Amino acid sequence: MITLLKKTNNEEPKASEVLIIRPSRGWRHINLNEIWRYRELLYFLAWRDIKVRYKQTVLGAAWAIIQPFFTMIIFSIFFGKLAKIPSDGVPYPIFAYAALVPWTFFANGLMESTNSLVTSANLIRKIYFPRLVLPIAAVISGIVDFILAFVVLLGMMLFYGIMPTANIVWLPFLLLLALTASLGVGMWLTAMNVQFRDVRYVVPFLVQVWLFATPIAYPSSLLVEPWRTFYGLNPMVGVVEGFRWALLGTDTTPGGAIFVSTFMAIMLFVSGMFYFRRMERTFADVV
Repeated sequence: MITLLKKTNNEEPKASEVLIIRPSRGWRHINLNEIWRYRELLYFLAWRDIKVRYKQTVLGAAWAIIQPFFTMIIFSIFFGKLAKIPSDGVPYPIFAYAALVPWTFFANGLMESTNSLVTSANLIRKIYFPRLVLPIAAVISGIVDFILAFVVLLGMMLFYGIMPTANIVWLPFLLLLALTASLGVGMWLTAMNVQFRDVRYVVPFLVQVWLFATPIAYPSSLLVEPWRTFYGLNPMVGVVEGFRWALLGTDTTPGGAIFVSTFMAIMLFVSGMFYFRRMERTFADVV
């Protein structure tokens, strides 16, 4: 138990000026108001993550573009040219890149949030603040990288003569869905990483497997119903196919997969938040 007393002019603190912080017991409710009160801390932590990510780097923020762009080139050579994978009637390079933009945002947010508590161990031991702020800031900071990569995507669309469809209005929802999925899985792995440090070795492997389990190098139209809808249990299926549908005007609309993906993303987010809150009371002692 931690008791904070506020004293002024050597006076005894009043009862209303005593704040008592006790460790939680059992499952804790989600106090969103508390996170809102610490919104300035959330902003500064996100800004810190952005600056640290490219500090003392040669290319700086260009890495946000290089990673998905060169992955697109590799996929185009091996899957587009050699394997002749179909691309829903659009040029394969932009077919792959349109999927890699939200995927890179998801994957980087997942990896950054997993290590957010361990890398901020000194901060956690010294002061109190809602620990959920750390993984949230880690995921939100990736929006800057997403915007840079998205600008390149618009340039590629202009090069190939592809105009966005009216479905582009769904892009904010699809980005929110990717953020929800990344943060949901990230909160599970973040809390587990404090207890079991080998989780950080599992995450890169998980991301690699998840990449090929998502229709990035290939279209989900290769599957027939009901397997295509069942495929939506992977929350990134709805995001990836939604991006292609909204931007490139592909005929393969997400359909039922988008509803399944949305449901799974929300379930991962809610369950991850409750699990994180339950384990939160041990973070300062273990980290």
